[in-house]
Amino acid sequence: MDLSSIGINIKKYRKIKKITQEELALNTNLTPNYIGMIERGEKIPSLETFITILNALDASADKVLTNVLNTGYLVKFSELSDHLSLLSVKDRDMINAVVKTLIQHSSKISE
Repeated sequence: MDLSSIGINIKKYRKIKKITQEELALNTNLTPNYIGMIERGEKIPSLETFITILNALDASADKVLTNVLNTGYLVKFSELSDHLSLLSVKDRDMINAVVKTLIQHSSKISE
């Protein structure tokens, strides 16, 4: 199981929050070096540290773990739904048509 996406997602949410590794380290009583190692996938934080980081980033565990959970596609589907809700009906219909075509193409490949 590749857990490096955890660090990648932590970095993503840190950047969304517009804070540096140093600021995150300060807010979590960790070192900037350790934050960097987590973000590069060199270290996997303990559960307690993981929760501390998520709280400092105001990020949810399901979103940070989306690529390693079997149900991660549900999180991605929810995010996609949020993005689609911002579009016009015409744009949503166009995207829906593209997705249907991709699914049909995918089914043909697997036959």
